[in-house]
Amino acid sequence: MPKGKISRFWGNSGKGFFVKNYTLYLVRHGITRANLDGIYAGGGTDFPLCSEGKEDLQSLRRQFSYPDVGTVFVSPLQRATQTADILFPDAKKLVIENLRENHFGEFEGRSMAELKTDPNFQKWLDPQQKYQPKGAEDNQQFHHRCAETLMKMFEYMMKADISEAACVTHGGVIMSMLAQKALPTRPPEQWITDPGCGYQLQTSVAMWMRDNLAEAVRIVPFGYME
Repeated sequence: MPKGKISRFWGNSGKGFFVKNYTLYLVRHGITRANLDGIYAGGGTDFPLCSEGKEDLQSLRRQFSYPDVGTVFVSPLQRATQTADILFPDAKKLVIENLRENHFGEFEGRSMAELKTDPNFQKWLDPQQKYQPKGAEDNQQFHHRCAETLMKMFEYMMKADISEAACVTHGGVIMSMLAQKALPTRPPEQWITDPGCGYQLQTSVAMWMRDNLAEAVRIVPFGYME
């Protein structure tokens, strides 16, 4: 962001200057039939929410509180767009292609029962093998787009002067984003979240420009696991 644009993100409180914070809620999509049937579904498999998934999301809305935001960034896959419509029905939806889940290539749409006997799948699970599934997204490219997309969402919010927004995407995307760009620092597996749930992230222009980081401050929906 050009330095000449920065000053408008600082305000005068009457007692000196304050720094404006920007809040983004990362939320994982609801349950699909693939989740229930143990099917490997990534960016190349477009499952909609199943009836159980829709009911679970409605139950979360009744029991807990989701933030009231006017803007939601959303993955183009059905399970994410449908989740956004249920949890944030009145918000403006901005579909972002780079919020799509990692594409697992030859493993897409196949059950875990089938994959556990596939030698290529076993190679892929072993980091020392460095196996790249046929047709899959390169792992480094996936992590790069996740980190870049998180920072670009914050940049959009700053330029549009949107102080709060939500993002409905996929579990793998959220884990990658937070493992790379969130404080406190944690490995990806410690950022796993339940369907329909996620994290509240917060950053400032200074933190975004200096460190390209955000702070994870709360679980979403509010009251969940408290």
